[in-house]
Amino acid sequence: MGLISDSAKKGLARAPHRSLLKAIGYTDREIGQPWVGVACAANEVIPGHTHLQQVADAVKAGVRMAGGTPMQFGVIGICDGIAMGHAGMHYSLPSREIIADSVEMMARAQAFDAMVLVTNCDKIDPGMLMAAARVNIPTVVVSGGPMLAGRHRARDVDFITVMEAQGAVEAGRMEAEELAELEECACPGCGSCAGLFTANSMNCLTEAIGMGLPGNGTIPAVYAQRLRLAKEAGMAVMEMLSIGRRPRDIITPESLRNALAVDMAVGGSSNTVLHLLAVAYEARLELDLDTIQEICDATPNLARISPAGEGRHHMQDLHEAGGIPAVMGELSRKGLIDLDAPCVAADRIGDIVAGRNTLNPEVLRPVDDPYMPTGGLAILSGNLAPEGAVVKQSAVPENLLRHRGPARVFDGEEEAVEAMRAGRISEGDVIVVRYEGPSGGPGMREMLNPTATLAGMGLSGKVALITDGRFSGGSRGAAIGHISPEAAQGGPIALLEEGDVIELDIPGRRIDAAVDDAEMKRRAEAWRPPAPRVTEGVLAEYARRVSSASRGAVRLRFEEC
Repeated sequence: MGLISDSAKKGLARAPHRSLLKAIGYTDREIGQPWVGVACAANEVIPGHTHLQQVADAVKAGVRMAGGTPMQFGVIGICDGIAMGHAGMHYSLPSREIIADSVEMMARAQAFDAMVLVTNCDKIDPGMLMAAARVNIPTVVVSGGPMLAGRHRARDVDFITVMEAQGAVEAGRMEAEELAELEECACPGCGSCAGLFTANSMNCLTEAIGMGLPGNGTIPAVYAQRLRLAKEAGMAVMEMLSIGRRPRDIITPESLRNALAVDMAVGGSSNTVLHLLAVAYEARLELDLDTIQEICDATPNLARISPAGEGRHHMQDLHEAGGIPAVMGELSRKGLIDLDAPCVAADRIGDIVAGRNTLNPEVLRPVDDPYMPTGGLAILSGNLAPEGAVVKQSAVPENLLRHRGPARVFDGEEEAVEAMRAGRISEGDVIVVRYEGPSGGPGMREMLNPTATLAGMGLSGKVALITDGRFSGGSRGAAIGHISPEAAQGGPIALLEEGDVIELDIPGRRIDAAVDDAEMKRRAEAWRPPAPRVTEGVLAEYARRVSSASRGAVRLRFEEC
């Protein structure tokens, strides 16, 4: 069988095409070799991306060593940390779809035979994976790796430390001078923020799915090992091309279950639920919240990486403890990993994890001695979330695993944060932030600003926060997101009133409003949808076509709209 690129380079009719390639400097030999698209998200906005050109250069070296012709192109990226707390956060989740679209467009239009996707950070990682599943040509994903933790006054710190310190200054619990010190040292260099936030969670799950090489999720950005990994990725994609292994051979129900098991074991970001649902959607696979809950209930939680565990451990610690192969090795001892799932590094994932186990039980516990018998995430349901909600239970204080308190209702993040800073939130409250869902937001903003403010003010272990929006991987506390249906679609969260009693039972997987059915029905009949917040541009289009968070907040195909 010929190459895809033959359609753009072979024969008399393609002489004009070859002339354009020669204008770039390609030789006949390079033109004749397989074309490998190298999608690189390098930019000067995101710390996780500032070094990606160096990673891409190493990928291209690997492709050339293995007899391919690499062709680099760019991909957008939004830094969630910089977009946080203002209008920019509306664009973060929608950018995931645009990233997938742009990779698809380049792959199809330029007739690539294979791809290496050079990625890092929150929506770029899943957007690239979605594109791999959609385009379905031989592909390897390689991330830029995590940032090292910073050091401040003899303790490890990270970006979330700064976010929470901001609230501490506002509450008079920290001096502004100490915050200024933190600001200087919390993020010491390039890489995706040092904890198990969304970016690093997704890089780890890319490895667990089998689309990234061993170490993809945990090798720190500044290690030379990261560049060697990138060269190996370039060589690996050529091997995949030679044997004809494609993403949909790798992204299967079994590999998604492997990824979810790893997610539960390490306590990844709650955003991984959205992103794995979206990857499954692009691969035309069925994945739902019931399956995620089933895997959560069966999988022990083995690690507490920042923001869990009070930030004692960071990604470099997980790497030194053996990384994702060690996590999968531990889980395999309980039969929780499908060892026959194929991957980009070997014929089966079992070849990678054989004999691997934790090298540091303080960071990564053995499977027989977990932090919790169930996973780091939990799916909740109840009369407040008929289609489900998500919580990172490994980051919830024990006293809030079950909680009953009055609703403090806010129609948007800004209203809630203003009330917090004004001292209008009391111990025991359940803060409700609504009209922040995929359609109503639009864009399903992250609520890191509210959760970090609560933590800084000393309220994180004393109140709960629920939303139809989502939370950063850096959020901790009783933070329940993705409540579906969302308020803008008339979900029960839209019907809550100030003072309604909210009942939270995370071990029982329930979230309910103590309001009788007749009263909820009366409120539903009186409810009217609000006017759209955005009426033009990419956000308006996203709001019209986006699915419920329970389906991954994906942009629905036209036939489903």
